[in-house]
Amino acid sequence: MGVVGGSIAGCAMAVAGARAGAEVTVYERSAGELRGRGLGIVLPPSLHGELTAVGYLDAAMPTVPVATRVWVTRAAGSRSAREFARQSGPVTACNWGLLWQALRRSAGSSPAVRYHRGHPVVSVGRAEGGRAVVRTEGGAEEYDVVVGADGHRSLTRGLLAPDLRPSPAGYAVWRGTLPMSALTGHRRPLELLRESWVTLGFRGGHGIFYLIPRGDTEGDGERDHLLAYAVYARPCGPGAPDVAYVRRIAEQHFPAEWAEIVARGEHTAMTCHPVTDLHAPVAADPPFLLAGDAAGVTRPHTASGAVKALQDALCLERSLRASASPAEALGRYARERTPEGARLVELGRRIGRAQVERTPEGARLVELGRRIGRAQVERTPDWDALDQAGVEEWCRATLAGTTSYLYGDEGGG
Repeated sequence: MGVVGGSIAGCAMAVAGARAGAEVTVYERSAGELRGRGLGIVLPPSLHGELTAVGYLDAAMPTVPVATRVWVTRAAGSRSAREFARQSGPVTACNWGLLWQALRRSAGSSPAVRYHRGHPVVSVGRAEGGRAVVRTEGGAEEYDVVVGADGHRSLTRGLLAPDLRPSPAGYAVWRGTLPMSALTGHRRPLELLRESWVTLGFRGGHGIFYLIPRGDTEGDGERDHLLAYAVYARPCGPGAPDVAYVRRIAEQHFPAEWAEIVARGEHTAMTCHPVTDLHAPVAADPPFLLAGDAAGVTRPHTASGAVKALQDALCLERSLRASASPAEALGRYARERTPEGARLVELGRRIGRAQVERTPEGARLVELGRRIGRAQVERTPDWDALDQAGVEEWCRATLAGTTSYLYGDEGGG
């Protein structure tokens, strides 16, 4: 089995293939280690537990589990914070770099896995006899199965769906991490973050805040945490500094204590990108299979990028173990993962836009959604008017009958 891409999805798929008895070769284009990316991600606790129990992850990998989601906004007519709702929302917060290291170690511990760093794939194609061929500058190799785990610009996806293009959402997400020193003197935000992840609503967008492990220390105390955030808003003008723009949003829209947190100290990591989505029409077409962002890119509201990649790997392992041939395994994989990818893309659009289907119950909730606002970014709710009951109703309108672990349902994607 060949795996194009050696990031989280690629390493997870390598572990899956090796556990199912395949010989695996991973092609990673980067010549350096990927551990330094350091941004925050969250996993459903049940998925983290399963991956640890079966050996994909080491139980010693640092995480920051919390059980509650807290909704906050700036109080009308002042700059103080107003907490207006709490929901069950168990998540296991991780550092991207630590998660990649854990999967990389798991893959590297198997003699069935070869991991080639600094080997960019220049093309993939179909060979005679139904096999796949992977070409690098160093030559070509044939495989019974080739996994495209090569991200949102997937070369492998281009072979299966050459005309597929991402759909822009019209807004951007700024993701960053701050040292714990940014929380010094802010007692209430620190108390909230110790027990929960925080959604901060403002006119024209919202922010998500949570603690993650640092990734560059061996301790497990709070001093070895980072504050991770994602802020969704309309894009800034050309050439505007990313950090400066986030600080401007915070100053204009956040409660004073949260604005000061974002403005304080130096970011340990920062990135900004436009929000887009896409979904491949099929997750596998033997001998090719797509995983992670190569199979589909969801809006980050679903917090499903790494989750989907890890679930893809578990599905591949099950499919390989239950099948008499690679083609049969890929058929099983496609039947399970293609509709799940489509569901997550649509869920991300609803959370960003709250486009609710017109079932009888959905129609009622649509009207409610219109009254309190139809989105978290494009048409933000009137955060000042929301309370616990309003948030619960608004969330049901947004989900429109589907599920998400971010809203207290561990069975959802």
